[in-house]
Parts: sequence; C-alpha cells; structure tokens
Amino acid sequence: MALLRMWGLKPKSYNCEKCGNDFVSRTALRYHFRAKHLGKVHCQTCGTEVLRASPQHHEKTDHEQTQTSNQERCWNMTFQREIKFVAMETSTSCRMCSKQFGTVHGREHHEKQEHHFTASKRAQMSTGFKPENVLEYRTPIELERFLEAKLRPISGPTRLACASEIDRMIALIKDSFPLSIAFVIKGGSYIKGTDTQDWSDLDIVIFSNAFEDLEDCKRRIPEVLEELRERLIKSSLANRLVLQKRTPFSLRFYFKCYKDHHGHSFDVLPCYDTFGPALSRGLKESFYHKLYLCNDSDLIQLYTMALLKYQVEFVKASTERVKDLMRLVKHWFKTSFAKPTKENKFRRLPSSYAMELITIHVWELAGKPIFFSFVQGMRAVLKLLVRYQDICIIWHKHYRSNSTVFQKVILKQTRPLVLDPANPNLNICENSNAWDEVAHVAQQSLLKPLFNGVQAKEPWLFTNNW
Repeated sequence: MALLRMWGLKPKSYNCEKCGNDFVSRTALRYHFRAKHLGKVHCQTCGTEVLRASPQHHEKTDHEQTQTSNQERCWNMTFQREIKFVAMETSTSCRMCSKQFGTVHGREHHEKQEHHFTASKRAQMSTGFKPENVLEYRTPIELERFLEAKLRPISGPTRLACASEIDRMIALIKDSFPLSIAFVIKGGSYIKGTDTQDWSDLDIVIFSNAFEDLEDCKRRIPEVLEELRERLIKSSLANRLVLQKRTPFSLRFYFKCYKDHHGHSFDVLPCYDTFGPALSRGLKESFYHKLYLCNDSDLIQLYTMALLKYQVEFVKASTERVKDLMRLVKHWFKTSFAKPTKENKFRRLPSSYAMELITIHVWELAGKPIFFSFVQGMRAVLKLLVRYQDICIIWHKHYRSNSTVFQKVILKQTRPLVLDPANPNLNICENSNAWDEVAHVAQQSLLKPLFNGVQAKEPWLFTNNW
C-alpha cells in the first residue's frame, strides 16, 4: 500500500453501495454491510451472526447451557486476564464508581467520603478464603504434596502431547493470519513455565511489515482480527475453540487441548514491526524515550508489545523451585480474595505478572538459594505485601540507572513500585487500585495454621525487619 502511494496511485478500496463508505477489504465491507444495513451483528462471545434487536435472546438461549458445560468440562477459570496488554493508571480510579483522581491519596479520600469505605468494610469486601486454600495445612510436607498433586503441570507423555497440540494451534494461527508475518513473539504463563494444572495462557504477538506504521496498525487491527477469527472458525480445529469477547488489541479464545483434559487461554495480538526481533542497547534507549513522550494510551499498548520477549526471558530464567513458589503465591492469590460485587465492581487486584516479579525479588533478597522452604518463601512474600507502601523493586538489566527516562520515573515517588524489568516507563503496580486489600488479606493469611509458630530461618532472616 505504501508503494502504491509512492507511485501516486490510490490503494484499492471497496465501496458500500448503500452509504458510499470505503473499506480496505471485502471482509471489512461485508461486516459493515451486515451490521449497518441488514441489521446483523456478530455475537461477542461465540462470533455467530445475530439480529441487532435480539442479542439478549441469543445469549440466553444459545449460551446459557453450552458455555457453562464447556467451561466446567475443560477449564477451571483462575485469573481474569487484563483487557489491555498494559494496564495504565488503574491505581487512581475508584473501586466503586471508577472516577479518576490525580493521586492514590485523592482516590482513597474519595472512597472514604463518598462510599464510606472504612477499614471494617475493606476487610469484609476483600477477604474470601476458599476451602482449597493451602493456608490450613500445618506442615511443609503437606504443602509440597499439594504442589506436586495439584499445581505442577503433569509431566511425561501428557506434557509432550500438550506441547505438540499447542504447536499445532500456533501453526494454524500463523497460517490463518491474513497479513504477511515478519516474526512472532510468544508469552504467557505456559511459555514462562509458571502455568499450573488448571490454568495456562499464551500470548501470540504477530509482527507484520504489512502495516505502514503504528498508527496504521492501530486503525487496521479490528479488520485483521475479524478476518483471522473467520478463518479460525472455518478451520480443522474450530470444534476445539471457544471464542471470547474480543479486546481492542487481541483475539481471545480457549483451546481445548490434549484429550479435552484441560485448556489454554490464547491472546493473539497483531502489531507493527518497529525494530525487528531484537533491540540493541541504543535502540532501547531511544524506544524508552519515545514511550515516555507518547500520550496515546493505545499506541503505548502497541509499542510495549515489542518488549514482551524480554519480559518473558526475565521470568523464564528463574529456577524451577522459584517457579513453584510463584505457583503457590498465585494459588494463594486466587483462593484468598472475595469476588467483587456490584458495589465494588471496579476493584482491580494486581496482575499475576506483578506477583511473579515480587516473588523473584524476595528470592533475590534471600541470596537466590537453590533449595529453600516453600513455607519460608511464602511467608516472606506475604510479609512484604503487608508493607506494600514500602515496595520499591527495580532491575537494571535493560536500562541504565542514569538514563533520563529512568530518573524522571523515579522522581514521581509512586509506591508501591515494581518497575518492569524490560521497561522503565511501566510501574506494574499501577494496574491495581486495591493494594490495601492485598495487605489486609496477606496479614490475615499469616495468622493461618500454615505459618503458626513459624520463625524466619536462614536465608530468610531479613524478613525479621518487616
């Protein structure tokens, strides 16, 4: 398309006979015509065409039973994945009405004054220990057994078969992608090695040179995702896919894996190839500065996809025992908090990525031991979460401490601070407006039988200062 413009020619377009609007592909024109002129839209859940006037009827009759049975048979939904690739400024939005404030302090003052969000109300709305929580265990051996039986992915032939099925799905995504592919970056818990028996997710970021620039990518993503969706539902694996509501940047679906015993959550994200598969030190500095100056949140989302490779590598480099500790911490997370209600429906707990990074940091404070007690490790993580206002975690593998961007971000003095190891612009903790709830639940968890009478031992003695 860029070449055509260079020659002074107009790129080919497809014109709607009804309203005269132009579209870049037949697929986009067809979707527009059905939605605007035939009164049909695509169901956000399953992709089926339904009448615009009766989407609720379709949801009730076609989804109510099949969706429930599919999910109960194939997956135990653990985490609600973020709608955006990078969450932004959630920490300053109210948990009850989503109103934005300039600071976390301003937001908390509003919650107390307008919604009477007192300490007792916070305790009531945040804590929800479930029966499958590990906190009722009384010995480290019980915890190890639970980890082996319930959390670690099943190894051996099943794992190999699972890997083969995932490779098959990724190959299908590449074959079905409607644009030329420069390269693909894979992320998610499965790629990092932090997945569990009941939860595994994969991010497939597809970089294409077919986009003219990032603005063009942003504009064309809906069309590209729609065409990819249509091809997938006509593919040989269509009966093993359950499509979800599409996000602004990705096509999201569940893939029923080996013998339907479990499933994987996929996010497929198209992106413009800005730098190629690797960034040099000089390019990174320029890239970080460009991100710092960018005021378009959508473009920031797309820019940041180029850093996924480095985020994955950082977590993936952890030892297997540290990854097991991450699994335990994330299991604690999903079994200790009360579900949001209508009253606090805008509450956003920290992401699983934030929990992974905090776990790595605590392990590093202990001197990176190869063998350690999971009880001691979990206790250390929970004690750090209790004092969340003091959290300041920074790594300098990908950016210099004297870089201009880094120094400007640090001057903001935002707490808690967990700076993305691959991006000095991004405080991972800003994707949550409920750190006080995390601290409360962590404090209550430390009173449970698992930690009863447990004292810090080498190499965890630093936690005595907490």
